[in-house]
Amino acid sequence: MIWIVLGIIVILVLWAVMTYNGFISLRNQVEEAFSTMDVYLKKRYDLIPNLVETVKGYAKHEKETLENVIGARNAAVNAKSVDEKFAAEKQLAQSLVHLNAVAEQYPDLKANANFLSLQSDLKQMEGEIANSRKYYNALVRKFNTTCETVPSNLIDSMFHFERKPLFEVDTPEERQNVKVQF
Repeated sequence: MIWIVLGIIVILVLWAVMTYNGFISLRNQVEEAFSTMDVYLKKRYDLIPNLVETVKGYAKHEKETLENVIGARNAAVNAKSVDEKFAAEKQLAQSLVHLNAVAEQYPDLKANANFLSLQSDLKQMEGEIANSRKYYNALVRKFNTTCETVPSNLIDSMFHFERKPLFEVDTPEERQNVKVQF
């Protein structure tokens, strides 16, 4: 009889350790996915000033739009928390939509080789960012599901693993297709 009780205790301890380690592994994967997304966002932040400078030569009177793009880019670069990063990214996406609209007004700009190269780089970067966001969200979904499902939620409640935020689109403007081609 004592062996059965001891066996059950050993099984429960092993389950608890494996579940806890699973949480740690998932949390680290989520953090790594966010870091990867952050690297791609940094690349985009570095690309944006070049794009803005190219547009400036053609659209000198569109100073406010260009300043908004740079301001949004700087806010995104300086964001500290995950929530700040997500909010800044939304603002940056909206300012890039306005920049695209400005570029449409200048046919010579659309034919400029430097601008076309920057446009291509931005389009590629946006694809990489989208893929990294999908990967991040998939890991967050898995982590959050593990936090909420029985019996792993028992370990979650003992060690207080916090749900992670998904990268979501909140505004109707962001749900519309962004036209990257000029």
